[in-house]
Amino acid sequence: MEQLKHECGVAMIRLLKPLEYYEKKYGTWMYGLNKLYLLMEKQHNRGQEGAGLACVKLEANPGEEYMFRERALGSGAITEIFENVQNNFKELTPEQLHDAAYAKRVLPFAGEVYMGHLRYSTTGKSGISYVHPFLRRNNWRAKNLALCGNFNMTNVDEIFARITAIGQHPRKYADTYIMLEQVGHRLDREVERVFNLAEAEGLTGMGITHYIEEHIDLANVLRTSSHEWDGGYVICGLTGSGESFAIRDPWGIRPAFWYQDDEIAVLASERPVIQTALNVPFEEIKELQPGQALLISKEGKIRTSQINKPRENQACSFERIYFSRGSDVDIYKERKRLGEKLVPKILKAINNDIDHTVFSFIPNTAEVAFYGMLQGLDDYLNEEKVQQIAALGHNPNMEELEVILSRRIRSEKVAIKDIKLRTFIAEGNSRNDLAAHVYDITYGSLVPGVDNLVIIDDSIVRGTTLKQSIIGILDRLGPKKIVIVSSSPQVRYPDYYGIDMAKMSEFIAFRAAVELLKERDMKDVIAAAYRKSKEQVGLPKEQMVNYVKDIYAPFTDEEISAKMVELLTPKGTKAKVEIVYQPLEGLHEACPHHKGDWYFSGNYPTPGGVKMVNRAFIDYIEQMYQF
Repeated sequence: MEQLKHECGVAMIRLLKPLEYYEKKYGTWMYGLNKLYLLMEKQHNRGQEGAGLACVKLEANPGEEYMFRERALGSGAITEIFENVQNNFKELTPEQLHDAAYAKRVLPFAGEVYMGHLRYSTTGKSGISYVHPFLRRNNWRAKNLALCGNFNMTNVDEIFARITAIGQHPRKYADTYIMLEQVGHRLDREVERVFNLAEAEGLTGMGITHYIEEHIDLANVLRTSSHEWDGGYVICGLTGSGESFAIRDPWGIRPAFWYQDDEIAVLASERPVIQTALNVPFEEIKELQPGQALLISKEGKIRTSQINKPRENQACSFERIYFSRGSDVDIYKERKRLGEKLVPKILKAINNDIDHTVFSFIPNTAEVAFYGMLQGLDDYLNEEKVQQIAALGHNPNMEELEVILSRRIRSEKVAIKDIKLRTFIAEGNSRNDLAAHVYDITYGSLVPGVDNLVIIDDSIVRGTTLKQSIIGILDRLGPKKIVIVSSSPQVRYPDYYGIDMAKMSEFIAFRAAVELLKERDMKDVIAAAYRKSKEQVGLPKEQMVNYVKDIYAPFTDEEISAKMVELLTPKGTKAKVEIVYQPLEGLHEACPHHKGDWYFSGNYPTPGGVKMVNRAFIDYIEQMYQF
């Protein structure tokens, strides 16, 4: 219903055979490039503000370029960057195009090591200079670094202060540039360590270069640069000498999966994209574990290494609810369970009147939860049928049985998403009018004045689309009651690990709780929460407490939902409106292995998250009350 932005999608490929092998077996030396395109396009859902790729060519001669990059902005960036790469080959003869040795010697992007990135900005910073991968250049091949990631750091200020104090100078105050400088600095030190070993063995010239590239240990680089990172991340990198790595945060907040055979090694943000691109079963794809790194040497040797001690599993549950592709076997089952878990609350909302209720969903991410909801409703209705038949006695007649057995769960595609007409309109009233038509409805899909309408969505965060479009247009169908169902719990707190929701004022749940406090003459709760938050500003982040929880504490979920209905129901709505949310327990039962729920519970997995939620609350209060 309301698009959430997410940072970001990554893909890495390492070819384990010479380019001639792929030309002979697959008819093209561009096998790696083609697979990278598939991995990125299949993750387009994860980033539509920009895209970039980097390539390293192994064993280039001095004077030849060996590290290549292409970046572009906009929703068509994937197509653009690959078209730009292909433009390098358009003047070639067919013989040259299929000559792998010629490509390896002469052509850009004809390499063995590839990395791709899809960007969704959560920082508010835009422009090509913020599109990954980032490059750090050096005359020593092993010191060149390309870096990209799916991440958000919560302690950028602390890291920036520390690295500038020791003389480093990041080009921009942005987490990616700062991390590039950190990793690059430690890469320099690692190269120098191995350089000293080479000299001690009496090596000179290119002998030193080869020794460095054969003995460099990226695990050392990652241990010394990542230990203070506070946030959710999967960071990928390539060095100019052909080393590659991917490292995951110790809490497992951001996801990464990898696969290898004798031809190729691959890493991506989502499992099904690897399955599809390489046609391999999901059992053969491994998940990168919390705090772990995947390391691939210049020679193509693959290993994993535990870089940082794993913490309590806080894998992002929003990945399961919304972001990741529903084609993943486990995510599909979990989303169905989320829908099924809501059945008792839905039945209560419609007073168990299944016969006079139509069930539907908000396109398109809620569709799988909708199927789970239908399955749960079918199970409920079947139990009712069994009881009704049993009540008839041992000899029911055919007509009685037919009446009972003909009862069905009534499902329709009521809402249809239309073109976003409002995107180019600046004037407020015009935008609001056009926003009301983002969705179409299927007229005649329910009986006016008789039927209830239950419509499920994956999440309700800001409530803007509900108020501007959904409720008003559904009301045109004349339902007796509209029940809006969220397959996720109430989103109450900002996220600081990759989802674009950082301000307290954005959350309809928070606004509802504040309104309830005002109505019930409990403004002292707000003042106390602000005072306690303000008092701990100077404390180390590890000692901070999330006092925003106090705003919600006096109320039940149902009380907050009821206030939301008041705030979101447009004037003139004829139907009664109710909002039903997934309880937190239902989320944990449906997604038992992804326990990261801080946006619902306020239990941030890292100290930096607590620090930032307090800052957001202080900012909200001081802006609202003109401190």
